[in-house]
Amino acid sequence: MTAVPAQRRRRPELAAFLRGRRARMTPEDVGMPPGLRRRTPGLRREEVARLSGVGVTWYTWLEQGRPINASAQVLDAVARTLRLDRPEREHLYRLAEVPYAPEPSASDLPEVGRELQGILDALEPHPAVLYNARYDVLATNGVYERLFFRDGQELDTGPFGVRNALWALCSAPEAVCPVVDRRRELSLMVARLRGAYGRHVNERAWEEFIRGLVETSPDFARLWRGADVVPPGARVKVFRHARVGEVRMTSVSLSVNGMPECRIVVHTPDDEESRLRVASLCGATTETTNPAPLKGTGSGDCGAKEN
Repeated sequence: MTAVPAQRRRRPELAAFLRGRRARMTPEDVGMPPGLRRRTPGLRREEVARLSGVGVTWYTWLEQGRPINASAQVLDAVARTLRLDRPEREHLYRLAEVPYAPEPSASDLPEVGRELQGILDALEPHPAVLYNARYDVLATNGVYERLFFRDGQELDTGPFGVRNALWALCSAPEAVCPVVDRRRELSLMVARLRGAYGRHVNERAWEEFIRGLVETSPDFARLWRGADVVPPGARVKVFRHARVGEVRMTSVSLSVNGMPECRIVVHTPDDEESRLRVASLCGATTETTNPAPLKGTGSGDCGAKEN
């Protein structure tokens, strides 16, 4: 049996979706008099076309599911006329096979409810953070804050004014970089970002984020050109802290139902020495002074250059 092309499957759905959205609108909704002799509920096709600034024939063909091309600007105009909310607008774009590119904004980030924040808090004394696929920091627990945001030092933000772990790693001066092997960690994070990017090509928020990183960090630009992709997985990282010294942590990612592409990353101490040092950040033990370096860790250099 011959497979039906995706475009031919989507066009009838697009036609039904537009007819349904048009039928729920009334002339009063768009400032028009109700008029007489309306045979069907909602707006007429020619009214939607006129209000959207497109040709009646073109809109009729679009609503009939014909194989015509639509631009983002035209779809935006139709969406405004039909008063589509964000999920409906995204659905319209997908059915018309046009990349969905909302205006980037911090308000687009998902809300973190009390239940999820409670889970992060309950994971203490393990540092835990909630990321999206772009490494925006959506929520943390207290020990994560004390490990990475010491002495009032905040993560640098990306172009949308949101704390972002990748942006911070690319832009952090050597004196405040919390990662011992910065080059290795940056390489892995960029490769994972590349894998997520495949689902967001041509989305304005993602394109601006990546363009900003390329302009900010030569290291990121070089790694991005390499186009490496790695899957998520547990791995050991070594962090430095001004008060407790170096800690070796295993990071594990946990998916979150109802929050696509978001994950909780939990850091667990990889040895007893690290456990004690992290615990001291929670006030569970006496503060460590002049801690000895962890066995088997390199000195690491946040600002190290390649040989």
